[in-house]
Amino acid sequence: MKNKLKNSRYTMPGIFLALITSVVSMAMPVSAGVRPQLVVGVVIDGLDKQYLDMLREQFGNDGFNRLMRDGVVIPHADYGSTVDATAATAMIATGASPSTTGISGVNIYDREARRLVQALNDPQAIGNFTTQTFSPRSLAVSTLADEIRIAGGGVSRVIAIAPEPTQAVILAGHTGNSALWIDDKTGYWATSTYYKDLPTSVTYRNRLKPLPSRLDTMQWTPLKPAEAYVGLPDHITHYPFRYTFPRGNVDRYAMFVNSPKVNTEVTDIAGDIVDELKLGRPADGVDMLNVTYTLQPYIYSNTGENRYELIDSYLRLDRELARLFAKVESVAGPGNTVFFVAATPPSGRSRRDDERWNIPYGEFSTKKAKSLLNMYLMAKFGNGEWVNGFYNNQFFLNNKLIDERHLDAANVRLEAAAFLERMSGVDRVFTIDEILSGRGDAYYEALQRNNHANSSGDLFVEVAPGWETVDDILVPASEKRVHYVKRLAPATAPLFIMAPDVDARTIDTPVDIRVVAPTITRLLRIRSPNAASFAGLEL
Repeated sequence: MKNKLKNSRYTMPGIFLALITSVVSMAMPVSAGVRPQLVVGVVIDGLDKQYLDMLREQFGNDGFNRLMRDGVVIPHADYGSTVDATAATAMIATGASPSTTGISGVNIYDREARRLVQALNDPQAIGNFTTQTFSPRSLAVSTLADEIRIAGGGVSRVIAIAPEPTQAVILAGHTGNSALWIDDKTGYWATSTYYKDLPTSVTYRNRLKPLPSRLDTMQWTPLKPAEAYVGLPDHITHYPFRYTFPRGNVDRYAMFVNSPKVNTEVTDIAGDIVDELKLGRPADGVDMLNVTYTLQPYIYSNTGENRYELIDSYLRLDRELARLFAKVESVAGPGNTVFFVAATPPSGRSRRDDERWNIPYGEFSTKKAKSLLNMYLMAKFGNGEWVNGFYNNQFFLNNKLIDERHLDAANVRLEAAAFLERMSGVDRVFTIDEILSGRGDAYYEALQRNNHANSSGDLFVEVAPGWETVDDILVPASEKRVHYVKRLAPATAPLFIMAPDVDARTIDTPVDIRVVAPTITRLLRIRSPNAASFAGLEL
């Protein structure tokens, strides 16, 4: 396994403390001017800097181009290893890694019940406009939003808006006023009774302009003429896409949330709330507005080739950013807001290419792999159900059975890893012991910090690039099996910061994503979240 790691295609930046220190030493001191009264945090799922560079001429002046022109640009904010949007959002909000925050992903595998539970599910909370129950109680540390609320003595307002619940709750933190998301069953804007304030504008939208009624006539077609979509081959532009969200489709809300139309909805509700609450004008302290947008590939596309749709999503989001910036500054006043825009890494998952292209591929069935592994362990250690389950590329062994047989758990994991590595379509396998030890290697250390010991699996499997994973263990009988193809993806994403009296510049060296929260608190002259592991950049 060591040789495989040495020859790995991954080149992990690790922890760039020395680089950050050098940047800090050259940076401008914090301005002694008036403290801003509003922080706007924007998290964009799947934002890719290459697309920003390619489309720069097609963007307007007040969205992405404003960030690249007037902000501090960090092209490579490092997450260590690939994480999902929920874990990445927690890293941005807390300045800490999943091993500390307790949030290593959107879901957790429950070994006892042998099923998935949502990481932030809280039966004590009651849904408002939803049956979903969420709260931040599982988030083990304080957030940037928490520190802003505490510094303002409870006078500051914190509002978080996202298409899905976990990011909204994380960005609202433990002390926020409101966390808002779109319910995936009803299409209404929803929240949790954990949060005490529900803006009137949200209730108004649900009652008088509900999304379900508007979806019936909504469609997504190209925003601009075909020639505006640079980088597309002619044969694609000859066939413009068109997507609708018909009432009879059970996936209509999931389709909407995965499309750029949801970004418009997020901006609309954010603008309503900024107007209603007059954010940026607190009696004392600093207000905070957090929003989440998506640029993830449209998984409901008609073909595996969805560049046309993705470029259109970027062009549309550019307009939404411009709208958001303009609305905020019209209410809070110019020069009174700190903006930060942080991207989460691309997922590295896509649909399989059409067979006519003859791209080598194979099919890795999680159900088949579990069965074969269980048969192997029975041959080694005796009859029994040795494999508990599989989720998120992790196998969970039956630790209770291992204890009952008085076996060395670490040895069982090594035996299982050795077997899985010989399986077709498996690139590499790590045991939890190897990950937690760190082994003095940057990649192992990145895996260590991005996994929480209490919820991690026993074996981490990396499926070979190009292989299609068929996740058919935890999927209910009423739902379709999940298919996705593994593509290598970077664990970095762009980051932008715009603030009064902060000069525009580019920091080319990779910077750990955990600097975001302490950097913003430095600009506000308040304390950092309690688990923030880096000093903020001096901008």
